[in-house]
Amino acid sequence: MSRSPSFKVREELLPSLDPESLQRWIVGFCAIRFDLEQGQLVEVCYPPGCLTNDEELEIAYSSFPDSISQQQNRSSIHDCIFFFRFRRHLKSQSTELDKDFSPNKNNVGEELSSTSSANVSKYMYGFVFNRQIHDERLKRGGEQKSVVVLSHSPYSSVFRPLLQIIGPLYFDFGKVALEHIAAYVSAWPAPVPGKLMDLPIGNETLKVNLPPVHCLPLENGLSFDESASPVAPLLPSNQSIPQGLFHDADIFGAFRGILLQLWLLWELLVIGEPILIIAPTPSQCCEAVASLVSLIAPLLCSVDFRPYFTIHDPEFSHLNSIREGETFPPMVLGVTNLFFLKALRKIPHIVSVGSLHPSSNRVSLSTRSSAGKVSGRPDGGLQQLSLQSLQKFSPSSLLNAIKLRRDGPLCLMTEHKEAIWTTYSAITKPETSILNRLVDAGMSPRVEESMSVVNNEILRRHFLELTTNFLAPFGPYFRITAPLEGSSPYVDPPSLPPFSADEFLSSLSTRGPGKFILKRMKSNWLNFYRRFLNGPNFMPWFQRRRAVAEREQDRLWRHSRMKTDMQQLVSKMSELEIVDSFNVIEKLLHRELQLQQPGNGGIDSTATCEKLMRDLQAVFNALTKDMQQIMLSNPERASLLQRIVN
Repeated sequence: MSRSPSFKVREELLPSLDPESLQRWIVGFCAIRFDLEQGQLVEVCYPPGCLTNDEELEIAYSSFPDSISQQQNRSSIHDCIFFFRFRRHLKSQSTELDKDFSPNKNNVGEELSSTSSANVSKYMYGFVFNRQIHDERLKRGGEQKSVVVLSHSPYSSVFRPLLQIIGPLYFDFGKVALEHIAAYVSAWPAPVPGKLMDLPIGNETLKVNLPPVHCLPLENGLSFDESASPVAPLLPSNQSIPQGLFHDADIFGAFRGILLQLWLLWELLVIGEPILIIAPTPSQCCEAVASLVSLIAPLLCSVDFRPYFTIHDPEFSHLNSIREGETFPPMVLGVTNLFFLKALRKIPHIVSVGSLHPSSNRVSLSTRSSAGKVSGRPDGGLQQLSLQSLQKFSPSSLLNAIKLRRDGPLCLMTEHKEAIWTTYSAITKPETSILNRLVDAGMSPRVEESMSVVNNEILRRHFLELTTNFLAPFGPYFRITAPLEGSSPYVDPPSLPPFSADEFLSSLSTRGPGKFILKRMKSNWLNFYRRFLNGPNFMPWFQRRRAVAEREQDRLWRHSRMKTDMQQLVSKMSELEIVDSFNVIEKLLHRELQLQQPGNGGIDSTATCEKLMRDLQAVFNALTKDMQQIMLSNPERASLLQRIVN
């Protein structure tokens, strides 16, 4: 646990609370106490009324570890930070968890507004500072409380350091600390996705990178301009720029014992397979889930992920009732309760990560293996890959893998070990050259922390490159067209190429996915693309990317019209071209006038309207007298032209 920045509660410096501005970042704060007789009790909810009773109950159950940590001394204080995500059960929202996903792969030109018309957040995130006080004089050997920051946005880079301030403050000052923090947060500027922001909090300033808008879930009701943030970016030279959700997650630390299986896990999440991640502590399981989600950047993750999932979640009963032969919904569940191994036996992929004694992770890599480099690659079956087995094959490691396969995940009931149980055969070959670049952290925790930053950058950059190249064959469907120099922009822009899944796969089979993918995937790579097209991640990503491309093309054509000298252009047109231009300008003008209606106003709509009016007048004046009379025979058009003259 990092030390929290210095902070003092001082009334004279306290800004006034702006509830509306607070909502841009935070829904509210909760302080929850675990009572031996009554269970979880919400002591404070601020601002009052920000949550429903059902939401308070669900948050309370998700804000505590499944059991009091046994890793501490008999009399000690243990703090931990983790986060969870839960579905808000709104009236306008379907409660069917396993609703069939059957996208129409030929109808991909829909606007973003149609995919999130309700503009209501379906999920809420709870970031938890949990304190366990171990005292054998107390019942059950101790007590625990949690302070929770609730938000519609998955800004872990903001709320984790914020919790390091809020948590200790609340235990020192109580509710007044939450009121002060809320006032400071409400004074923050509006969030700007993909940017580095300075967020003052007391006498400290949080310097944080927000995730880019293209990776934020559509159900958040976001209204950021996505045109400036391409969905499949070129590889950035500056690694501090985030390219996906949870860019601050510790990939190396979370999957340190099964690094060779990262490519298999990447595939499973890309195609939207259900995954159960089990770890000894909430911090470890939520770190693993967040790391896994970050692996597929810049792809929009549409799989329902739960960093810390408990049996008290309302959806557990539904998942527990899935029968033999029924399909498990696409989810990534992070759990610590071993009961899930029996309750969710239908989930096809189980991943065990973390350590019962987190400090043991700091053992030097050199002490785990005498081999210096990684060699070979795993077979398609289940393996438990520690750094030792990763670097050096031995008969004992093969026997351990066979034993793990035979015993199944229920062997975790007696002994925790890092492993994966799955029947899925990976297509992507692990990059041993990438693993060879990972740095030996040594014995020092401080050195390990800095080396983890280096290792995470190596891993994150590789998987960013892998995902970007995997998505590259879809590039032609997002290719926009700008008006040619000297041509009239007053024609309908060409439509983006239509998409058909069958035609795409047929074409891809002929031309291939590119050298990068061919070098790293086995011969059945086409089936991987087919599963991606049928999975839950493809259509939301494709439609969103398509809408961004259409919006960008519209912006280019609008800009070209603003620069066009219509008087000069119309002098080179035939009468038929002049009439066509008149009809197009009239249609565009009606659209811009509609944007000026209350609630629809565009930033540059007024200037565009004025330019279109001048151009419409210029084209009208270039028409013959007979054609002008025909145009004026339409009362609505005559009224519009009269408005322009006046």
